[in-house]
Amino acid sequence: MIRAATVDDLPRILAITNHEILTGTALWSITPATLETRGAWMQERLQAGFPVLVAELDGGVQGFGSYGPFRPHDGYRQTVEHSLYVDPAFQRRGQGGALLGALVAHATAAGLHAMIGGIAAENAASIALHARHGFAALPPLPQVGAKFGRWLDLVFVHRLLG
Repeated sequence: MIRAATVDDLPRILAITNHEILTGTALWSITPATLETRGAWMQERLQAGFPVLVAELDGGVQGFGSYGPFRPHDGYRQTVEHSLYVDPAFQRRGQGGALLGALVAHATAAGLHAMIGGIAAENAASIALHARHGFAALPPLPQVGAKFGRWLDLVFVHRLLG
């Protein structure tokens, strides 16, 4: 089930976020988040009219996703950048696709024009997931990020909405 996140979901959102920060390359932060910073992030998104969604099964949050502004300038106001994260114990079970579909549907209903995501080039599973949902992968930007003592290439995925 995909639903709007609540404040009660923040501990699970935080746990999923920090697991990715500490062990993965889907999120290029290196400093773990706190409950306060995740709460502020959620409030900012909701106050701006952007969704924060969770994938829930049997009462447990298995993943979350959101979108927000792509760039701060007015010319980009119809384009959003999304992110989604699924607890590794529940990956490849459909939650990522369900979250992505719900984010696309929400953005389409909101009258937005384009959705973009940034993915580590080594994350073939995420790039393939996005392709199944109509996103085109653009050529990688080499070595634009670093984590775990190595350079990372970035792939933007792009989809027009509506």
